[in-house]
Amino acid sequence: MLKFEYMKGNEALMDSLNEQQVMMLRLFKVPLSNEDFTQIRRLAVQLLSKKMDATLDQWEQEKGIDKDTYNQLSQGHFRTSK
Repeated sequence: MLKFEYMKGNEALMDSLNEQQVMMLRLFKVPLSNEDFTQIRRLAVQLLSKKMDATLDQWEQEKGIDKDTYNQLSQGHFRTSK
């Protein structure tokens, strides 16, 4: 009974993952050393950080936001007068 419940849970998990996530799980089926895992995790964070920076740069360019905009925002106040 326990094995069947585990298999049902496993199938539900696999159904909720996309193909790339399943491929990554299969790739790392064998446990890594802590050092290797840490290195892979850092690489993944670096990749996501670069993508986020590129997205932010594109947004700033589309909206015409530059250093002066940020300087003005940092020196202003956001309180409303009563």
